Amino acid sequence: MNIIRKWLWRHIDLGAFDNQKAIATFALSVSCRAVILASLSSLATLPVLYGLGFLTMPVDQAVKLTVAFSWLFGGAFSGALAYVAGLVIRDLTLSRAEFERLSRTDTLSGLANRRAFNDAFSRVDGEASLAIIDIDRFKLINDHFGHHVGDLVIQEISTVLRQVFGERNLVARLGGEEFGVILIGSGLAQRLALVERARSLVAGSRFFCDGIEITATIFAGVAEFSADRRPEWVYAQADKALYLAKTDGRDRVLHEAALVSAEESSADDRDNSALVFDGLRAEG
Repeated sequence: MNIIRKWLWRHIDLGAFDNQKAIATFALSVSCRAVILASLSSLATLPVLYGLGFLTMPVDQAVKLTVAFSWLFGGAFSGALAYVAGLVIRDLTLSRAEFERLSRTDTLSGLANRRAFNDAFSRVDGEASLAIIDIDRFKLINDHFGHHVGDLVIQEISTVLRQVFGERNLVARLGGEEFGVILIGSGLAQRLALVERARSLVAGSRFFCDGIEITATIFAGVAEFSADRRPEWVYAQADKALYLAKTDGRDRVLHEAALVSAEESSADDRDNSALVFDGLRAEG
């Protein structure tokens, strides 16, 4: 049995059992091999049976009957078993695929979850951007209207994000009201335009729950992947841009390039303050 089991695993491709034709082909293949093996085994025992006197019919007739019965009973039985086994393997494969999909999906939003995001994030290669998106004043929505309304807002915004970014880009709910989007290719300007389009569509949307009209806005920070950047650094830059978008008035998209301008502005303010202080001290 171990030999048979090992042979089956070597010749089974779980992904191939996705339709009835593939299962029937597998069953026919196993059946033919079983018949050939049964026929050879039966023919090998004929000399022993003749030697012990259990068989008295002509040899050619015994050979024909052996082969015929091997095909009739062995083939049919093994083929049926193989077909059933194929159906079971298909069901197991589909169940495993569904379990894998569910384990990588956020149940509330229907988007990818943090696990799926982390896997994709660590494998990004080539020109791409990371956008971290947050819902403006989401706590106020929960506190004022209730968590069921907050859940609805998350679901509606998730639908907008899915429509805007499509299948090519990974959209994930990272937790709470925070989302992550990995945008692949298309050029920086086009990637930023997509994030801005998502912001604009959310701002222009009206969500209804229990007869209540809800409006919401989002803000986002965007950073770039590159060969000389660790993923952790990209995430940190996007998170900084997100924080700057929040402190800068929300309902906006800021690229990490804005961080440089903000730092330069802060440095200028510090220099001006120092000059004023020095002037006051000189006058004193």
